[in-house]
Amino acid sequence: MRFCPVQGLLLNIRDHIFFSVVCAYNGSELIGSLDMRNRRAGPVLCVAAIMVVILCAVPPVYLLFQLSLSPSRFLEYVTADSTGPVVWRTLWMVLAVTTTSLCIAVPMAWLLERSDLPWRNLFGVLAILPLAIPSYIGSFVLLSAFGQRGLLQQLLEPVGVETMPSISGCSGSVIVLALSTYPYLLIPLRPAIGSIDPRMSDVSRTFGYGPLRTFYKVTLPFLRPALAAGGLLVGLYALSDFGAVSLLNCRSLTVSLFSHYESAFDRTGAASVAILLSIFALIFVLVDLRTRRNRDYNSARPVVQDRRTTLGKWRWPAVTILSMFLFVALVVPIGVLVYWFSREVNYLESLNSILVPAMNSILVSAAAGLITCLIATPVAILSVQHGKQWLSRITETVSYTGYALPGLVIALSLVFVAKNVTFLYQTFFILIVGYVLLFLPQAAGSIRVSIGQLQQNVQGAAKGLGAGNFRVMSTITFPLIRRGAIAGFVLVFITTIKELPATLILSPLGYESLSASVWSASSEAFFARAALPGLLLVFFSLLPLILLNRWDRSL
Repeated sequence: MRFCPVQGLLLNIRDHIFFSVVCAYNGSELIGSLDMRNRRAGPVLCVAAIMVVILCAVPPVYLLFQLSLSPSRFLEYVTADSTGPVVWRTLWMVLAVTTTSLCIAVPMAWLLERSDLPWRNLFGVLAILPLAIPSYIGSFVLLSAFGQRGLLQQLLEPVGVETMPSISGCSGSVIVLALSTYPYLLIPLRPAIGSIDPRMSDVSRTFGYGPLRTFYKVTLPFLRPALAAGGLLVGLYALSDFGAVSLLNCRSLTVSLFSHYESAFDRTGAASVAILLSIFALIFVLVDLRTRRNRDYNSARPVVQDRRTTLGKWRWPAVTILSMFLFVALVVPIGVLVYWFSREVNYLESLNSILVPAMNSILVSAAAGLITCLIATPVAILSVQHGKQWLSRITETVSYTGYALPGLVIALSLVFVAKNVTFLYQTFFILIVGYVLLFLPQAAGSIRVSIGQLQQNVQGAAKGLGAGNFRVMSTITFPLIRRGAIAGFVLVFITTIKELPATLILSPLGYESLSASVWSASSEAFFARAALPGLLLVFFSLLPLILLNRWDRSL
């Protein structure tokens, strides 16, 4: 059938109108969300945002104030002969930890996402559980199992082995920190690898590229955002760690800072080290922000087929290697803790002595989790629903203070404030504030994802029916974002109960915690006394992770 020009024109007009209607329908929610982002925030959100900005500005203002008081002292410390080795040792350790974590996380993520590895779901859950084991417990396990007079030497002593190679120092710290931090890289790498279309590798091989060149030219560019995000987390963690490096006698910047603060009570010297630490942390964050501009987050296309690489004869060797690694990372620490607890002479006395630290840690961590999530909620709402406003941008940027600065620096800034406001000094209030500053980005990130998935037309319909802001928040917003809020609470709870340097500096007089109990007993080589609080720490960290995973899968 032939169409005349008029009929063809009418068909084109019809198709154009149909296409416009479809686009308008599909884009209505996007336009609504853009309108929501441009809408002015209410007075409650603005007041909450201003309070968050003031709170998060305390550490940077403290550092600038200390620098203005004695710039010559800071320059004197930076140019001192003893500073150079400490700085280079710290930077080497950060680079070594990041590289080692990278070498662990990349092949593991590929096995879990791109191969026909048996029991991939089980391995995927077990692979992130080392996050629940604090680095100072890893150091305690390394010293008590493989150090001088450790478990391994006692087993080999009948065959004439009287000494063991030294595992103290920065080399041991690299091993412990890498095993503790590789999940920070594994978590973003898995979805990044899973989103790469396998046909791209096939095309690369048709051009004669081998596996290594294909990975470098094709796969690696798609993984750069995930590698940079996870690598930044690992680097900042290694830079700010205190427990592992102090127990293993690695003289890093954090150990130097704590020594200035505790031994000589030299606030000026401690402030100089804190400024230097903060400069390095800020450089890491700025480098990440700089490179982020050049990353292509939309390069990977949705995978049209779930095609996995057949491991063939390497299938069971891969299972064996992965099982042995997880055995070392998970089973060995728990087994060593159980062994040393079995060596405890008086079990009843040990149980009675640990009840108070355990209850303190649980209650304070739960309180920190709840308060942090409450403070993070207006930050997340501003970021998602009013992201175009200058107040929202400032609040979101400043809220990352605890993410960018080491915990010791946050603690010193709050000690400075509390010393000038005497009724705050040595109180639980200042301890909770320290935890909020440190872990606010974790809670805000989880809640932000849930708020971003809200359909704005639901809130608009409720307000159109006459519901006020408070009723909309309590009956619609909060029930819909509870998933992200619970995840944020669990993350803050786990990191709070493991936190060591801020707990040591900000704790009230007479306050006992599980983390401080493990560190003090381990530093004095009382391994049996450190075993029970270490086991409880691991248990209280693993249990929320497992429960959150089961609850999340049931939704």
